[in-house]
Amino acid sequence: MVRGRQQRRADTPARILDVAERLAQRQGYNSFSYADVATELQITTASLHYHFTGKAELGRAMIRRYTERFLEALADIEARVSAASARLAAYADLYAGVLREQRLCLCGMLAAEYQTLPEGMREAVLGFFDANEAWLSRILEDGRAAGQLRFTGSPQDAARMIVAGLEGAMLLARPYGDATRFQSAAQQLLQGLSAGPATE
Repeated sequence: MVRGRQQRRADTPARILDVAERLAQRQGYNSFSYADVATELQITTASLHYHFTGKAELGRAMIRRYTERFLEALADIEARVSAASARLAAYADLYAGVLREQRLCLCGMLAAEYQTLPEGMREAVLGFFDANEAWLSRILEDGRAAGQLRFTGSPQDAARMIVAGLEGAMLLARPYGDATRFQSAAQQLLQGLSAGPATE
């Protein structure tokens, strides 16, 4: 019995983050409160403050965990998939998976609220996008060197286009409740990277 209570106590921070992340992805960071999280978990707000002293700390932890999981997914893509174009398709599918859960990318959602976020959260949001752009830039550069991808401009510019395109496609697909809108936009975006000879 004691072990069970200890296990639940140890799981509480993860459960708090799970609920906060879902609320932020569906409603936005500024639209939920500690009381909302506490009510859903059937715990007191004091318990929330025990694990995360304030909402800004909770927000930073939420972004940090989301980023870590996303980077783990990117490492998994590289381990499983060899062709650059297939790696990009797998990358886009990460976004599609989030959308299928009727959510938006956490950091994409937070980017819309960027000016109202605490400074530490702002830095964490930028860190997420910087890490994604760095990974994509490397995949794009290697793909072009191997003759698998063709695009104009720098790999960094192409990486930024991919992130912006996928985030925007998610946002516009959401009000229609139609994931195929996202899938079509993502497919067109990625096909454009390998269509025709590149000109520098």
